[in-house]
Amino acid sequence: MMVLKYLLIAAIAVFGIYILSWQIDMSRGEPNWGITFSEFYAKENLKLDWKAVYSDMLNELNPKKLRLIAYWQYLEPQKNKFDFSDLDWQINGAQNRGDDVILVVGRRVPRWPECHLPAWVSVLPEVAQENEVLNYLPTVINHYKTFSSIKAWQVENEPLFALFGACPPPNKDFLKKEIALVESLDPTRPVVITDSGELSSWFETAPLTQILGTTLYRTVWGPSVGWWTHLYPPVYYYLHAELVKTLFKTQDVVITELQAEPWAPDNKFITQLSFDQQSAHFTPADLKNNMEFAKKTGLKDIYLWGVEWWYYRKINGDSSYWEVGKEALKDGSI
Repeated sequence: MMVLKYLLIAAIAVFGIYILSWQIDMSRGEPNWGITFSEFYAKENLKLDWKAVYSDMLNELNPKKLRLIAYWQYLEPQKNKFDFSDLDWQINGAQNRGDDVILVVGRRVPRWPECHLPAWVSVLPEVAQENEVLNYLPTVINHYKTFSSIKAWQVENEPLFALFGACPPPNKDFLKKEIALVESLDPTRPVVITDSGELSSWFETAPLTQILGTTLYRTVWGPSVGWWTHLYPPVYYYLHAELVKTLFKTQDVVITELQAEPWAPDNKFITQLSFDQQSAHFTPADLKNNMEFAKKTGLKDIYLWGVEWWYYRKINGDSSYWEVGKEALKDGSI
């Protein structure tokens, strides 16, 4: 009986600490709000005029920080035949405004299916694909390192996270080769490596990089469990960041993906859901709440994830998400 009594007391104490942890607000003034923009998602999934999305995003939302993506299938559609025109257009647009850019490079980059390969690479065996990655990166880095707006290179996207994406199994040794190659090509800019904020310890990724990028998703869907909301309080992300900064060479942790759109169930695309279903899974209030939650983590740079969907809603009659984002990025208030 005494053992059960002490276990009950311990359980109550742990639960009390958990409840109190939700009251801890690590905000350090207004964060630096940024936006991740995906040409692929706007064009291929949402069937939008992606240049119109990008232009309106810059002109109406006025972000100061952008995370842009070098999609290999667009840049090198045929072996050794490169077309940088679309990505140049995006980066020039940011540079003309004085915006800072993180450029994501590699094989595994944001948006499903995560690995984005030219057709001529996708048919190759894994070792040959890796060799092509190492051949591809120097051309991309050497082309874009002349752009002053690019402040960091993100090498791959969640490269050691095996639970998501139609990609080969994680290969830490190969990732190290990629990082070393990028650092040798441009020693002046830091490398960003990203990881799951909810399903990873960061202990594999943090030792590899000066800047760690984390996701922050609140409500998601999984095939085995359905819908669930993560139970981490905001202070969890702050403490997690301080831990890896203490233990490893990581100097900063940024939120590279803050959930700002619904997670579609049953492996569907958002456009397969009705407007009412989309709204039910993620409301404008959810967007505001997620931004407030992220602010309380104390992490200074926060990149919103889902601006292309805001635009999709806007041109189809619902500008509420777009207006929430515009207001927040305008003056930092939520």
